[in-house]
Amino acid sequence: MNARPPHTLAVRRIAIALAASASALSLAACGVVDGLGGGDSSASPKKGDDITVGLLLPDKDTARFQKFDYPLIKKEVATLTDNKGKVAYANAEASPERQSQQFQKMIDDQVDVILVDALDAKGIAPDVQKAKDAGIPVIAYDRLAEGPIDAYVSHDNELVGEVQGRSLVEGLGSKAATSKVVMMNGDPADPNTGLVKKGALDELEGEVKIVKKYDTDKWSPEVAKANMKKAIAAVGLNNIAAVYSASDGLADGVIDAFKEAGASRIPPVTGQDANLDAVQRVVSGEQFMTVYKPFLLEATNAAKMAVFKVQGRDIEFDALTQDSVDSPTNEDIPAQLVAVVALTKSNIEETVIQDNVYTVKQICTPEYAADCAAIGLK
Repeated sequence: MNARPPHTLAVRRIAIALAASASALSLAACGVVDGLGGGDSSASPKKGDDITVGLLLPDKDTARFQKFDYPLIKKEVATLTDNKGKVAYANAEASPERQSQQFQKMIDDQVDVILVDALDAKGIAPDVQKAKDAGIPVIAYDRLAEGPIDAYVSHDNELVGEVQGRSLVEGLGSKAATSKVVMMNGDPADPNTGLVKKGALDELEGEVKIVKKYDTDKWSPEVAKANMKKAIAAVGLNNIAAVYSASDGLADGVIDAFKEAGASRIPPVTGQDANLDAVQRVVSGEQFMTVYKPFLLEATNAAKMAVFKVQGRDIEFDALTQDSVDSPTNEDIPAQLVAVVALTKSNIEETVIQDNVYTVKQICTPEYAADCAAIGLK
């Protein structure tokens, strides 16, 4: 490994993420985070509890959106509004055009606030402006949208890439400097992609040999699989030491390509999202790691931000948005960036199981029973 100067800030942030076990979720469960919402800190709230939060999510291929984000946001809105508030939900199913139509319907229906996970950050800007003109606040959720958004809540996406890259370098060990690595990046239209890629490159460049890089339209596993086949043909099946994969969906396509090529073993492959099938692949050793992004904090705090915004509870809102970010169209956007956790075989129990994302029974199906037993997961 060469003597690249250490990235002090990156190393510190990664150390926190690698050591974490999502204990912040326990704080939320115990009411520490909820305490921000206690009491009415505004003398004249804009609205009462009878509010409608519009929620626009991007796709159904990413398991977390349907299974976790929507139900968590719906539950938190109900809790914060004494069951008087409601969530108007729409899923774009990976179509930016459909998401724009759904956004317009939210405006036409005069919802009180919109949470949007934008498929096309730039393309959604005119819709954000229309909402602004209609007096409807817009909070960017998970991805930073352009236009006059009021706030942003997501995970630290640059840290996601840093954790993936550092995990891969550490996994390759003393062979890292001579290891040929393929990069399977996300969708260029997704603003998170650039941040994740930057974080990964900060850790990989100068530490490994990056021999091929691919962008993946619409985060499609099929596109990732096709690109991985190209990489295998160009570099050689047995010459690829590892694959940096930006998400679990892409990792699935990458691993399929290796299997179809007849690989006797799958080299280390990274991921992101902690999808159930990815956690199972980590258990079996087919996938090296994934990044667990605690859904509970992101979703529940997004709901809090939305409710507090329309109710004029500025103190609580400000307490949840102590970070700030810039988009290509706006500066100093109030934000909350939730930390992430590197999930490996060694901390499955302390992360997704402890946080009730999955049960041992869901992970350790008959197909994975022996692998679970081998790592003491029972």
